Order: sequence, then structure tokens, then C-alpha cells
Amino acid sequence: MTNYINLDDVEVIAPNFKKRLSGVTSTIIQLVPRQRKLGLNIAVCGAGLPAELPHVRIRDFWKLWFTTKSGDHRIWHARRNIEMLPAIIMRDLLRMKLKIVFTSASQRQHKKYTKWLISKMDSVIATSHKTAKYLEVPNTVIMHGIDLERFSPAKNKQDTKRQLGLDPTKKIAGCFGRIRKQKGTDIFVDTMIEILPQHENWIAIIAGRTTAEHIDFEKSLKSKIDNANLADRILFVGEHTNIENWYQALDLFIAPQRWEGFGLTPLEAGACGVPTIAADVGAFSEIIIENKTGAMTPINDPERMIELTKFYIEDEALLSKHGKHVRHHMETEFSLQKEATAINNTYQETSDSFKG
Repeated sequence: MTNYINLDDVEVIAPNFKKRLSGVTSTIIQLVPRQRKLGLNIAVCGAGLPAELPHVRIRDFWKLWFTTKSGDHRIWHARRNIEMLPAIIMRDLLRMKLKIVFTSASQRQHKKYTKWLISKMDSVIATSHKTAKYLEVPNTVIMHGIDLERFSPAKNKQDTKRQLGLDPTKKIAGCFGRIRKQKGTDIFVDTMIEILPQHENWIAIIAGRTTAEHIDFEKSLKSKIDNANLADRILFVGEHTNIENWYQALDLFIAPQRWEGFGLTPLEAGACGVPTIAADVGAFSEIIIENKTGAMTPINDPERMIELTKFYIEDEALLSKHGKHVRHHMETEFSLQKEATAINNTYQETSDSFKG
């Protein structure tokens, strides 16, 4: 049963107007409970969100014509165009008591329509400094955080591998996320085909969902793996709700994307004590410390990816050292608590500037 709460008690609304699970949806699901623990009365609205989160009903939006019990305007935190537009209509045409905050993760020139929407925001958050460069309005950079309790190093990596049906004696390189060319899954496969024959103690795992339009792409990868006689060492394990356990089983993570908005996978791997080799897309260069928590490659550069992967898997001491460094880096710089606190502060600053 959905946990509906009274809009009278709500200070912030976090809408989710996209049914299909996405990175934005995942962000809302993780952040809202943390924000509430910090004392913020925040609720969600829309589809595709867990029933246990506090929800508000659209039919109660007439209450937005009135301020909160403390006399403040409510905050509407949009993360997509389809969430900005209705907020602008409610605030500017219907004169409802709203202030609008928008979070942008995009790293490309915005279309005129999107620029117009963003120009109407009361506050704008960028998820990285790269993203901030594409915004033409004042903004605050707040990078995504990671749940350090859910994503944490395995207590015993061999036991974790065994529980997942994997050979506990093998080292594992992983590539997680949707299986498609944009995500560079083919670069990972080509890298493993080149490296694994010379390193018998390593296997590779590909975890993630393949949507209908990318089935042929996945089939081509599996055919290439079969032709290399590596079907028993490059494994497609599908999509899992316990993905943290799969990260815990890894020894090295590879993020070979050709494009990415932000990219949470290096955070998830790092929180589990696994260093990452990543292409220079999204916020990866702002997450990874070169030669300390992982390494960066140019976009779409298979040769450099192979070179760096060999470097890591042939130096187990380095893998272990960087694994410890990356967990500490996540704890100090990328906790979900830090992100939630910074966003709550932005809400407060938005309200205070309005009062001023």
C-alpha cells in the first residue's frame, strides 16, 4: 500500500514523471530517506517509486496555493524537462506558492526549449563541474553520493564469489550497466578477449539489462566471445537487485562508456573497494584520482584500455592498494549523506533568498 501523507506537512516535493527506471529515479529513491533523516519534510510524486516512500497526491495540489505551516513557499525539485514545465505553470500562471529547484546532469549544449525552462528556475544544481560549464545560469555543483552502508567491501571476497556461483579462486574484472554501444560494452569485451588468454586466473563479468533494441548488439558480442572460445570466462549475468554483491566480488571495474551524463558505477565499485579504469566521460574524471583510486582512458580508445587493464591485473599489490584508497575516497568525498545535506542547504538558501 502506498504511503500517502498530508501535503500540509510537506516542505519539498520530488516529482518523478518517468515510469521507466532510470538513474534519476534511483537518485530520488536513495536521497529522499536521507533527506528526511536530516529533518526535511520531503515527499515524492509520480510513478515508478517504492510504495514505502512518502507520497503526495496530485489531487491535493490545490493546497499549493497556500504556504506551509511556517509560512514558506514549498520547493519543487525537478530533474527533467517534464518536471520543470508543470512547476512553471503552477508557479507563474496559477500563482501557486512554489520555488523551483532543478538538477542538471547533462554534458551537452541544451536546446532552446530546455534553456528557456532552466532560465525560469529559482535555483539550479549541477552534478559535476563539467555539467556546470553547459549551464548559462548561476548554479551550485553538488556531486552524487553513494550509500556507503549498502555498497561496502566484502567481508570475505572468496565467500562472496562462491555465494554468487563464481569460482572463488579467480580474479574478476567487471563491467556493469545497460548493455549497448553507448555504454562501451563492446570495448570491454574486446579488452577481455585480448587479455584473458594470457591470464588464466582472471574471468570477466558483464551485468546489466539489455533492452529489445539492443538484443542484436548483445548477440554479436556473445558470438565474438564464442569465436574466441571464452564463453566460460566472459559471463553475462543479467540484471540483479543485489548488484552490490556483484561489485563486492570484483577485483577490478571497467567503465568504457562512449557517453555518460554522470555515471554512478565508479562510485558503486569504489564504495566496495574496487578501483576503476574509466573512459573520460560524465563525471568520471572528477570521481577518479589518477594512480590512486583508478585510471582514465580517452573516449573510445580500446588500445589504451587494454594497456591499462594489463597494468592492473598484473600487479595485485597495486590493485589492493588502490582498492583501499578508493574506499577511503568514497567515505570522505562521496557519501550519500554529504549529497543530501548539500541539497537540503540549497533548498534553505532558495527559501532565504526569496524572503530577502
